Amino acid sequence: MDTKIIALYLPQFHPTEDNDKWWGVGFTEWTNVGKAKPLFKGHQQPRVPADLGYYDLRLPQVREQQAQLARRAGIYGFCYYHYWFGNGKRELELPFNEVLRSGNPDFPFCLCWANESWHSKFWNKDGAIDKKILVEQQYPGDEDIVMHFNTLLPAFKDNRYIRIDDKPVFMIYRAFDYKDMPHFIEIWQKLAKDKGLNGIYFIAHLAEDVTEERRDKLIEMGFDAVNTNGLWEAKKACPSILYKIKQKLKRRLLGMPNIYDYKSIYPYFERPFDSDENVFPTIFPNWDHTPRSGSAGYVLTGSSPELFGKHVKSVLNRIKHKKIENRVVFLKSWNEWGEGNYMEPDLTFGCGYIDELKKVLLEFKK
Repeated sequence: MDTKIIALYLPQFHPTEDNDKWWGVGFTEWTNVGKAKPLFKGHQQPRVPADLGYYDLRLPQVREQQAQLARRAGIYGFCYYHYWFGNGKRELELPFNEVLRSGNPDFPFCLCWANESWHSKFWNKDGAIDKKILVEQQYPGDEDIVMHFNTLLPAFKDNRYIRIDDKPVFMIYRAFDYKDMPHFIEIWQKLAKDKGLNGIYFIAHLAEDVTEERRDKLIEMGFDAVNTNGLWEAKKACPSILYKIKQKLKRRLLGMPNIYDYKSIYPYFERPFDSDENVFPTIFPNWDHTPRSGSAGYVLTGSSPELFGKHVKSVLNRIKHKKIENRVVFLKSWNEWGEGNYMEPDLTFGCGYIDELKKVLLEFKK
């Protein structure tokens, strides 16, 4: 069985002018990763990278090594987070622009528009978030929609760009936040055809209230498919009421994060309708948000390559009947170190997650 595993990719690992201004000169995602501390007995923090070290994405050698490791895992391509805040305002575009400009690495890619405002976030002891807007996500209108498309057109025409139904794939992270989304999709589809493309293959990321009804609404808006993310839904579904009460008391009295056992929770990552042709599920190797959010974070304990392999097998079994072009699975993520959510080698498991994914994919090819 051929399945395309597309790994989400965070381009945060290099200094930027705005991050220097907001957080201090030289800030990158590694700043939070390196200063993380264990918050309970057995808490695996800080996470320390192995083969690639504390890399800088301005270096082409690093980007090439990442692609080599992804190939080793059997990953089909990267889905780079793309930040467009309106009126031409972008963030973290340098790594992808260099991939596009240089032609290297020769590894498939697509884009996910992370269309949400950036905040400075402060989590209080009850888990509530106090926010200060750093950059506001705006939707200025048709002129901006056209400028956005034209900016990305060279990427869409690149031979490496991932296509479904011979259309470049473009994922939108928070589709319901954009009230004029059908209008946006209509304009981009026309622009794509005017520029010699067969259209754009729009995928909506769905991570909150992951239901068939919400999926259907997104398809009605003009999306071709939906990427389901069951991470947060699993947290609601898995533990008992008594467990949730104990968790709340531990947070308030002991300052502990939200802790869940990976082995117990991973079956709840899936949704029954992940088997539908227009739904692309997500697999998760691990999760620990505390480097960013402290004691209000969400932590999965006990994750291992072997358990991840079982999770992947379950998802692949759910989609194996689909048409070959719809056997697509998103992996969250390749390198979200600040969320403890990554495939890259660390000092604990080395390349264990990479090799386990490859092993499972080969089993399903037989």
